This record gives sequence, structure tokens and C-alpha cells, in this order.
Amino acid sequence: MKRVLITAGANGIGLAMARAFQARGDRVWVTDVDTRQVAALPPGIRGSVVDASLEPGMEALFADIARDWGGLDVVCANAGIKGPTAAIEDMDLGAWHQCLAVNLDGAMITAKHAARLMKPAGEGCIIFTSSTSGLYGTPFRAPYVAAKWGVIGLMKTVAMELGPHGIRANAICPGSVNGPRIDQVIEAEAAAKGMTPDAVRHGYASGTALKRLSDPQDVADMALFLASDAARMVSGQALAVDGMTYNVDP
Repeated sequence: MKRVLITAGANGIGLAMARAFQARGDRVWVTDVDTRQVAALPPGIRGSVVDASLEPGMEALFADIARDWGGLDVVCANAGIKGPTAAIEDMDLGAWHQCLAVNLDGAMITAKHAARLMKPAGEGCIIFTSSTSGLYGTPFRAPYVAAKWGVIGLMKTVAMELGPHGIRANAICPGSVNGPRIDQVIEAEAAAKGMTPDAVRHGYASGTALKRLSDPQDVADMALFLASDAARMVSGQALAVDGMTYNVDP
């Protein structure tokens, strides 16, 4: 039985991860900023209302985990927001900063405090949620893309630093994943490009070899693998779960 923390774990990909680890018999603790969704977590999954981009709250969370669980085996740094959709010449600096704060600062803060808890134990696994936008880039999504490229660089550095202490770090790079967030992204992109949402969605799917969008469970299954002993020699890797994207501008 592993002790697992998932940031932004009360909905979407994070909740799929939480359910998957719980189904495997692990102890699961999630954070989220949505009080209602934290209150509605499935029985047996512990939740805390914490913003991953604000260090005081995260520091207190890790102190609670150390006190109640004595340590952590797996940390999924999953918190993120879609950020603004706009041409670079129209980009609002405040929206840029907010997107980087949640997607990149939150990942760093999570890894920082996970390392402090895992290093004395001499083992652990940190899984970052990046994106295929962090591998290829995406038009009209500059803040999100910059943050997700940054997450991959952060992950590789963390893997190098913590590997000698028995701690692995990897990043999952989902493509377009079915759910409310991609619906919002598609609507915003359709408006920016003068297209219909259905046309944008079709373009996303047709730009993959498998011709379909991913589901949250596809990402959760990769997290289970990376956290397992079967992946004991997998570290420092950015692994796409996207049906092989080859056209990033539908």
C-alpha cells in the first residue's frame, strides 16, 4: 500500500488518478481549490482545500501529511489551469502570470516539499502533469505552453537531483482529454479562430494517429504505471498520452 498525494485531485484527470490509486489499495490524499468538489470526494479519499500555487498552504499540508502518515511514496503534481486563449500581441500580462503561477510555480512548490519528505526515506516517485503543449507548442496558448515546457525542464532537473536519493521523477503529457476543461479550450479557440467548436474538436481528434481524444482514465493508467515497481528504472522522462499527435494546429 502506497501513500499518494494528488494536487487538483477532486475533478478531471486528478480525480481519475485518485480513484485509480484507491482501487489499487493505496491511501490517497488530494488537494483542490474547489470546496464543493473536495466535500464530494469518494469515501476513503482524504481531501484538503489548498491552492498548490500558494506555498504557506502547501507547507501546512505537507506538515499534516508527515504527522498523520509519516511520509509519502507518490506525489502527483497535477494542479493546472488552461490560461488565456489569445494572440501573443493581445496577451494580458496578468493572465500570463496567473497561468504560470498555477501550472509551473505549483509544480515547483509541490516538488520542493515532496523532496523534503521523501529524501529521508531514500525513495519516492514524483509525477508531474505536463502536456503535449509542452512538447510541441500550441497556437494562441502561449502562457500554458510556456508553463508546460517549464514543467518538463523542472521534472528533468528534479530527476537528476533526487535520483541519488532513490526518488524518481517523470512527466505525463496528455493531449486533448475529454472533459470540461477541453470543452472550454475548444470554445475559446473556436472564437479566436472564427471556427465552430465542432470543427475545432474534429481537428484535435483528426490530428492524432488514433483519431480520438483521450479520457482521464488513460492518463490515470500512466500514473499507475509510473508509480509502480514495473517503472523502477523510468525517470526523467516526458511521456505523451495523446494517441500520437502529429498536427498541433487543427
